[in-house]
Amino acid sequence: MRTHLVRLTLALVLVLAPAARATPPASVPAPEGMAASPPGACAGQQRFLIGAGMGDITGPAAEVGMMGYGQLAQQTSGIHQRLRSRAFVIASPCNGKRVVFVSADLGMVFQGVKQQVVEKLRSRYGGLYSDDNVLLSATHTHSGPGGFSHYTFYNLTSLGFVPRNFDAIVSGIVASIDRAHASLGEGTLRLAAGELLGASRNRSPEAYRLNPPEERARYPHDVDPRMTLVRLTRADGTEVGFINWFAVHATSMGNDNTLISGDNKGLASYLFEKARGGGFVAAFANSNEGDVTPNVLGGTDGGGADDFEDTEISARRQHDFAARLWAIANTPITGGVDFRQLYLKMDAVDVAPAWTDGTPRRTCPAAIGLSMLAGAEDGPGFGVEGASCAAIHDVWSQFTCAVFTTPCQGEKPIVLEMGSMTPYPWTPEVLPLQLVTVGSLALVAVPFEVTTMAGRRLRRTVLERLAPVGVTEVVIAGLSNAYAGYVATREEYARQAYEGASTHFGPWTLAALQQGFDTLAVALRDGKPVPPGPTPRDLRSVLASLQPGVVFDDKLLWVDFGEVVTDARGAYSRGETVSVTFWGGHPKNDLRLEGTYLRVQRLGPGGEWVDVAYDWDWETRYRWRRENCVPTLACSHVTVEWDIPADAEAGTYRLVHDGNWKSGWDGRVRPYSGSSRPFSVR
Repeated sequence: MRTHLVRLTLALVLVLAPAARATPPASVPAPEGMAASPPGACAGQQRFLIGAGMGDITGPAAEVGMMGYGQLAQQTSGIHQRLRSRAFVIASPCNGKRVVFVSADLGMVFQGVKQQVVEKLRSRYGGLYSDDNVLLSATHTHSGPGGFSHYTFYNLTSLGFVPRNFDAIVSGIVASIDRAHASLGEGTLRLAAGELLGASRNRSPEAYRLNPPEERARYPHDVDPRMTLVRLTRADGTEVGFINWFAVHATSMGNDNTLISGDNKGLASYLFEKARGGGFVAAFANSNEGDVTPNVLGGTDGGGADDFEDTEISARRQHDFAARLWAIANTPITGGVDFRQLYLKMDAVDVAPAWTDGTPRRTCPAAIGLSMLAGAEDGPGFGVEGASCAAIHDVWSQFTCAVFTTPCQGEKPIVLEMGSMTPYPWTPEVLPLQLVTVGSLALVAVPFEVTTMAGRRLRRTVLERLAPVGVTEVVIAGLSNAYAGYVATREEYARQAYEGASTHFGPWTLAALQQGFDTLAVALRDGKPVPPGPTPRDLRSVLASLQPGVVFDDKLLWVDFGEVVTDARGAYSRGETVSVTFWGGHPKNDLRLEGTYLRVQRLGPGGEWVDVAYDWDWETRYRWRRENCVPTLACSHVTVEWDIPADAEAGTYRLVHDGNWKSGWDGRVRPYSGSSRPFSVR
């Protein structure tokens, strides 16, 4: 996450003294128990039950801090694309096991979201879907509303918890899984993979170059250009959709954008789904993107004239390469479905010498370093990266190293020790590690952003254990099931670039993950269970929010809600933009989930108006702004924009805005609608 959440609390964190650090030890438990299904029982089987579905997870489109860049000023003010949850259910008839994979247009999946989703699934399906076989991952867009974590640190820029956003996310994810479950049918899975070059760039090359030369020599690139794609096809030939994993930040939209957007991955999905139609679900999931930016020309430059062009360039590169892989995906996935999960108390893992430098090591209470304030190169903050205790020389920074650091955190000058806050840590420390296999494919689900080399080491650890039972492709499913910052390699950590400074649990975090996933892989290979580990806390009862709700909506006495303020012209040419402003209500009154705030309509031959575009289409924008009308400050103006496509059919059109307003007299929320004048497109 190219987040700079601590910028807004800079003055606060520099005076926060770390609390007591005494914590009980925790180690990865050894696998034990009886065998489940025999390894290899499904060898050669190509038959699966498959289903896919989507749900709307678009939160409040106005006055909620956005999740990712950590700037108070970046508040939602409209929609460029709705956010979606894309769910896939894959079941193996030969061993009776199934797994859910979700790719959601979110900055990250927080632990509370996973807890609530599993709870709702349990109420619907009993034990069919559980914490162990449900994998929720995020695309990592930085252009969605925040406030949906149960932990303080991630709600700072949204001024606390935002229940409407949390509920929208949970309900939309559950809806997507319900739809995938309902559509289950016999089918096949086919695999393709290849290298997509020119679509990503390492934003911390100096840190990457600290990795051992012999290790770097194995790889021609300092990013992972590999895209892995799974194609889902029904037995009757109907195409269900696909999932692909490609490592790149969804940060083509910058920190001055305030329109909700799925960013490059959301747009890539939209383009594929719109072209295919018929319920086709295309998930562009993320992987080990920790040090990988889409801004291939450096800094915030993705090659376009603005953020919208940057997003489209990145999206089309991913889309076009996925289309090539989809067309050649002929390698059948054979075998069964299996999974293992355990929870680790990540701030106190004893790591065996085999995973470290030959010495027993231990992870640390969660803390962030000075370089996190500086941000990454594609999202600069305060100061510069590389502020390690060995590298800094100014008096204040040396004081910081002397007072705000620990031997456990090594080179990191600490500015905030989230793990020692009371009564609860500000970030989670009990975190899930999940391993899923679908035939020859293994998914390593991590609640972190792992760097390129860290991801390679994790994949190698798992592949060495599972190759003997037929696994040939190992994918990092990043930003999954919970979230607690970054994971850099030990060598990268030493430089204390943004990624190292954001590695919460200290220099041996990756080693602890390798040890944990080795345990999971051995258990899965041998058909044995693993002890679940400690139970993560549930913080629902202590959540607080400083976000005000909508008190009421106002307008001038002589106008109605939905009435036009600035109308369309009489005629436009293709390639021009139509813009119409309405008197509106606050979008927090109704999120219009599975609906829309705008419609572009064309006049049909029978005199009826036909919808041709909505608020999730790339060529439309819904903008909201507060209008300080006298005597109240509760008026809203809504602007609907439509970039007329080059292939738009000639004819008569209009723009429609649908919304809801809240009465100050009885508190009721009522719908309204307004439309522009008809205009011609030629």
